[in-house]
Amino acid sequence: MTIKRGLTYAKAGVSIDAGDELVRRIGPIANATRVPGVLAGVGGFSALFDLNSRGYRRPVLVSSTDGVGTKLKIAFMTGIHDTVGIDLVAMGVNDILTQGAAPLFFLDYFVCGTLNVAIAEAVVRGIAAGCRQAGCALIGGETAEHPGDFPKGEYDLAGFVVGVLEKKNIIDPAAIVPGDVLIGLPSSGLHSNGYSLARKVLLEVGQMKLSRHVPALGRTLGEELLKPTRIYANITRKLFDKHPIKGAAHITGGGIVGNLPRVLPIGRRAWIERSSWPVAPIFDLIQEVGHVAQAEMDRTFNSGLGMILVVDKKAADGVLGSLKRMNERGWVIGEIRRGIRGASVS
Repeated sequence: MTIKRGLTYAKAGVSIDAGDELVRRIGPIANATRVPGVLAGVGGFSALFDLNSRGYRRPVLVSSTDGVGTKLKIAFMTGIHDTVGIDLVAMGVNDILTQGAAPLFFLDYFVCGTLNVAIAEAVVRGIAAGCRQAGCALIGGETAEHPGDFPKGEYDLAGFVVGVLEKKNIIDPAAIVPGDVLIGLPSSGLHSNGYSLARKVLLEVGQMKLSRHVPALGRTLGEELLKPTRIYANITRKLFDKHPIKGAAHITGGGIVGNLPRVLPIGRRAWIERSSWPVAPIFDLIQEVGHVAQAEMDRTFNSGLGMILVVDKKAADGVLGSLKRMNERGWVIGEIRRGIRGASVS
């Protein structure tokens, strides 16, 4: 008599054994990011964090969520998966830094068609590296298999960060007045925005190979496009502690013209001098190969600035001095004037 074996979850495309193996591997990785306040992290149904451990008098929680976008396509094409996790952390953490918040903990969501434990582990190692740069804990996350939803070896990511600051330190945009100075902090390259256009231009129109060494870039195209997004946590912590920062904008999708106005009050306009900071060669390469108009570049890419600070004119030299002592670069790129809320780059 032939006994027919019934279907299993594994035959349907979901491997519980692979999921268990991933949890076993990432436990030590997450524990290495532990910071004061973590009571329970990876492994349970939820995580615990003791906010009182930080000594805040009137703490306000600050949160953000984001992904990596089509930069993941470069990871799939190169087989390099240990840097996009840094991008994931950076995109959320940099958002809450604009309030002067200190990142506390981070959670991730990893979803794929069929779980490849080695790839997922590499991604989580990148996430942990980003958390260490940001000074926060990887406190939890979720891994999901969606059979049929993703091509083999591909996945998507989402990240969630929670930070804290004293209520009295919440930035008031109304404090920004004409004459205030704009200080730009350099990006590491494209960061995690504009990759749909970048891939269209460089890989399709330009027919460039990711393995190709590009002299103007000083590295292969793949290495350039996989440069992790900068995490500005150490910089902003020191600047906010020492200087009266009136505003901070994380320059992501939408570029300077789309993001800087988000921190300005009504009746204030940012005027920016394009020649006041150096632009990395990758931006020139995209513009030249794709014949991309300057206005389109401005509203798609960060143009070489990952964060822009608004400070009183009298405080500008002090901020630049602090950056220099940290061996960080920064440039006065413009000023605030009266006008329709927005940003003009010329």
